[in-house]
Amino acid sequence: MDERYEPKRVEARWQERWRESAAFRVAEGHPGKKFYCLEMFPYPSGRIHMGHVRNYAIGDVIARLRRRQGFDVLHPMGWDAFGMPAENAAIERKIHPAKWTRENIAYMRGQLDKLGLSIPWEREFATCDPAYYRWEQLLFTQMVERGIAYKRYGEVNWCDTCATVLANEQVEDGACWRCGEPVRLKPLDQWFLKITDYADELLAGLDRLDGWPERVRTMQRHWIGRSEGARIRFPVVGHEAVVEVFTTRPDTLFGVTFLSIAPEHPLVEEIVSDAQRPAVEALRERLARERAEQSGAEEVEQEKEGVFTGAYCLPPGAREPVPIYAANFVLMGYGTGAVMAVPAHDQRDFDFAHKYGLPIRPVILPPDPERPGAGLPLDPATMEGAYEEAGIMAASGDFDGLPSSEGKQAVIRWLEETAQGRAEVTFRLRDWGVSRQRYWGTPIPVVYCDACGMQTVPAEQLPVLLPEAVALTGEGGSPLAASEAFVHTTCPKCGGAARRETDTFDTFVESSWYFLRYASPDPRAHATGEALRFTADELARGPFERDEVDYWMGVDQYIGGIEHAVLHLLYARFFTKVLRDLGHVGVDEPFERLLTQGMVCKETWRCATHGWLLPEEVAEGRCAHCGQEAERGRVTKMSKSKKNVVDPDALIDRYGADTARLFSLFAAPPERDLEWNEEGVEGCYRFLGRVWRLVRQVVALPEGGGGESEGGRALTRRLHQTIRKVTGDCATGFHFNTAIAATMELANALQAYLAGDAVAAPVARAAVEGIVHLLNPFAPHITEELWASLGHDEPLYATPWPSFDAALAKEETLELVCQVNGKVRARLTVAADADRDALEQAALADPTIQKWLAGKPPRKVIVVPGRLVNVVV
Repeated sequence: MDERYEPKRVEARWQERWRESAAFRVAEGHPGKKFYCLEMFPYPSGRIHMGHVRNYAIGDVIARLRRRQGFDVLHPMGWDAFGMPAENAAIERKIHPAKWTRENIAYMRGQLDKLGLSIPWEREFATCDPAYYRWEQLLFTQMVERGIAYKRYGEVNWCDTCATVLANEQVEDGACWRCGEPVRLKPLDQWFLKITDYADELLAGLDRLDGWPERVRTMQRHWIGRSEGARIRFPVVGHEAVVEVFTTRPDTLFGVTFLSIAPEHPLVEEIVSDAQRPAVEALRERLARERAEQSGAEEVEQEKEGVFTGAYCLPPGAREPVPIYAANFVLMGYGTGAVMAVPAHDQRDFDFAHKYGLPIRPVILPPDPERPGAGLPLDPATMEGAYEEAGIMAASGDFDGLPSSEGKQAVIRWLEETAQGRAEVTFRLRDWGVSRQRYWGTPIPVVYCDACGMQTVPAEQLPVLLPEAVALTGEGGSPLAASEAFVHTTCPKCGGAARRETDTFDTFVESSWYFLRYASPDPRAHATGEALRFTADELARGPFERDEVDYWMGVDQYIGGIEHAVLHLLYARFFTKVLRDLGHVGVDEPFERLLTQGMVCKETWRCATHGWLLPEEVAEGRCAHCGQEAERGRVTKMSKSKKNVVDPDALIDRYGADTARLFSLFAAPPERDLEWNEEGVEGCYRFLGRVWRLVRQVVALPEGGGGESEGGRALTRRLHQTIRKVTGDCATGFHFNTAIAATMELANALQAYLAGDAVAAPVARAAVEGIVHLLNPFAPHITEELWASLGHDEPLYATPWPSFDAALAKEETLELVCQVNGKVRARLTVAADADRDALEQAALADPTIQKWLAGKPPRKVIVVPGRLVNVVV
């Protein structure tokens, strides 16, 4: 055994051994003993960061522990490889996105290998592999057949200069991030997936996801946004048009004094008067421009404003018509695009009514506490705000006197009986737009024929391959539309000339089912060219072997950032349910348990002149460039722009992967943000060096040694207590930091024992082997090396996890807290197995307690075994 701990040599040796022995190849065959552990797969951006290190270290600890506990473990890795960054890099570097992506994957795979992750690389794939996306295209054609996928017009951010759609994140202050020209909202024909058909099931399923953080479930509930209420018809005076609104407060119907409608609502063109048309059009154009400018920005509270359309409508049960206003706070994409305005009972409508001098009519009165069933009057002239609570209906005809809750149902019944409305459930959730006007993505398998219309590409003609011979300039829109070889094809129905769809899928589509591909790998994952065409057997089987996917699904532990709480996690749940309904999988939910890990943060420095500074650019609190006092910034997420990034390669090169892993797991609980601390990293490195020296010291002990001693019994007891704690901390709640701390305390106890006179080699060996066992999931390289140095031929990854002996873990003595009238007066050391009578007698006999009793007999003695005795006098 080497005298010094040299991480580079140790880690390289064990990584090579793991590769040669296929140490982490997936095994199956233990029903009820499978464990699928998965971290959200990375985008191959070129380099991993410390967030990756922490994320994958968390998953690796779980996977290694479960494997050693006898589970069949699936802990795979792949690449979310399509998307805009690769296309942008191709334009900037004049390199094909496929080449850029493959080079990044190769480099990042090497980085992950250096971390010592227990990954079965034979299951690796990238979503840009045609063997992967061919199945996605087939699934899409099946969704079209079922009516789950459809095409319609929708508004998108559009840059005229680049002739392309922009994601919200690509719009900066209303301008295109690439060319700086203004962005506008543009209606485009786009493909959608009907996620709204699954809204109720997605919502109900959240109640059964007990292994998810409540915060994530709450975010999804809000995003789905189920509302119960009524859809009500408002006929437009002098027109055949009828404006429909949805409201959750039908009890306030008789308080409507105006109607608000989205400026882009189709009915606006029909009902607007000639006199008001210029003002309405000006509002519409300005709002479209402002909404484009705000895309991707943090939502800002807008001042409510509107323009009278010149039209009126007649609310149900009303004798007089009310005006219709085009308003900036009503969006066509939400609800019906129109809102019934009740200023007395909605604060937004109250503010709008005051601004434009519109009537306020109270119809819900606050309950009168002195007169049950009666309400307190509300005077519109003195109201300072809307009364939005439940109350008693008033000024509502036959419904007067009804409580709001009863009134809602009564009004809905009346609306249905008079054909003026109906009960309805609505959702905030909207169908998922999956069309993207860019190159680096999965081609949508659709063609358009002048004679036959839209046709999906038949299964036997899939996949539709992404052509590589395209010109990526960043101008003129997607290069697919300019590729004649790609666009021109034949109609699968009539054989005539046809045009291919030139949009590609949103990359969230690829990440919505990748976890299923790991569970059942494609036997032809590396096929190319014509070999990618589906065989009859493949089409009969479907995308997965059902016995494989049913064995591994759902994912027992999923790990990723809270930023994916809604989009990715919601889409993955939806996709799983669709695949279930298509007959491809048997599960309803993809992820049984979810851990959302915190960010890795580091303190920043900033100079008023030179901006963010590296630590080496700060000397004695001043900017090294200009001498100005530098502002010590708050601890924030690592970011290149803030110059507070720690390079994992440099960290591993200096300290080793085991130190990087250990610190990222020890410095904070997984779900909390981790504050980077150089002293903490050094401390973890020193601790591993100390464990190395402890093993050397134990290996050098002569056989036998001192006999049984109190020190030996204490060390053995601490060993079994630590095994119990580490096992429990890792199994429930993932308290890795406290598990590591307990192992450090065991190392301290062993060091103290070795410094004593009566050292028994078997006791010391058991303790040091326990330390090596318990550290193994956290620091796998050094522990494998130490295990071999202790004389073991079987590697640790193939060795069962240690168990503890409850009898040996039991304390021989414990501290008993003694109270008098609830105040602590003494602490005694007593036998751990002392019964209630013995504990009571020990407390009453203690001189300090005797002093507080002052010769008086106790009125009552309360004994909590193992904890305290409270003497009441």
